Amino acid sequence: MDRVVEAAKAIAAARRARERLKRLSPDVAPRDEAEGYLVQRAMHDLLLPQTGALVGYKIGCTSSVMQDYLKIPHPCAGGVFERGVHQSGVKLSASDFVCVGVECEIAVRLSRDLVAGEAPFTAEWVGEAIEAYAPAIEIVDDRYEQWETLGAPTLVADDFFAAACVLGEPIVRGEAPDVREVAARALVNGTEVGTGRGADVLGHPHNALAWLANHLAAEGKSLHQGQIVLTGSLIKTVWLKAGDRVAMELAGLGKVEAEFA
Repeated sequence: MDRVVEAAKAIAAARRARERLKRLSPDVAPRDEAEGYLVQRAMHDLLLPQTGALVGYKIGCTSSVMQDYLKIPHPCAGGVFERGVHQSGVKLSASDFVCVGVECEIAVRLSRDLVAGEAPFTAEWVGEAIEAYAPAIEIVDDRYEQWETLGAPTLVADDFFAAACVLGEPIVRGEAPDVREVAARALVNGTEVGTGRGADVLGHPHNALAWLANHLAAEGKSLHQGQIVLTGSLIKTVWLKAGDRVAMELAGLGKVEAEFA
């Protein structure tokens, strides 16, 4: 486990200093994604004083556009933390990130626990555990010297680009549209920069949530009531510059906005 701790320390140090993460030395770099998740959990513990408590998860690579972009053909998970959750209209500083980007997502909040012992989970099962949906901006950070050559295990270890999120007004499940049919538009400074649909996320965002619940259950971990899950981007990541204003419009779910000063 020494290599796991050393990798976690290196990643945590780079994040605290807002420095680009270089390729980890072979003696500590995670050898596969399973080891990457071990490093991720150790890194979470190290960063807890800065991030606040774990309040949910993000799922990456759930749409073909993101799988093609990142060259990773399956979902990956990262943490969502208390101090990184913002409400629509927030003004953030671009300098708080190494290279800030945004993604357009459908977020869910859970009404009950999804306990590891209940696995395997289906889309129908986890759908019944959703309290509300919300339009969301996932804020990602390219904090890597060259992410294209780092490999999935190291990206997983560092929360798979996750940095923060912005949530719009929630809509209770019973009043929400069929999220498969939700059409999304991403706008930067009023100009459309991407579009997508709920069905782009593994055929249905509930499939992504089921994947996450089963992934955690395989590690003996559960999802909990009140946690937030970002189900994956409907668009290709949009990288920003200081001064950009971002809006995500999700038909039937509403609008979420942020500014990066």
